[in-house]
Amino acid sequence: MTDFIDQVSVWGLGELAETMGVELVEVSADRLVGRMPVAGNRQPFGLLHGGASVVLAETLGSIAANIHAGPERVAVGIEVSATHHRSATSGHVTGTATAISLGRTLATYEIVIVDDQERRTCSARLTCLLRDRPSG
Repeated sequence: MTDFIDQVSVWGLGELAETMGVELVEVSADRLVGRMPVAGNRQPFGLLHGGASVVLAETLGSIAANIHAGPERVAVGIEVSATHHRSATSGHVTGTATAISLGRTLATYEIVIVDDQERRTCSARLTCLLRDRPSG
């Protein structure tokens, strides 16, 4: 896990996640927590964009899956789904990715996103395929 955390500190979280203000709070293969500001990620009606919630969910699940995969493998998302329960208009949303299944070829996570009042705004599920890391 330390190798992956070192890689994140060098590479960052990726252009999209960084643009959206995603930051990690707690990191492990079984449970990963991160948050993102609502401001800057709203749709024209002032609500948190549903796609922003999906970006947060996939970012958190993918990082956790890559930790599970280990340094010789890489996790790539192959399926993501999300249900939006309520809107957020300000503050931050916090996502918690919890492992559902951690196998040799697949890793699946449930990601629950809540607002600053701990109200669930989105439930998502991500499945990643675990592959050998390409050389180079």
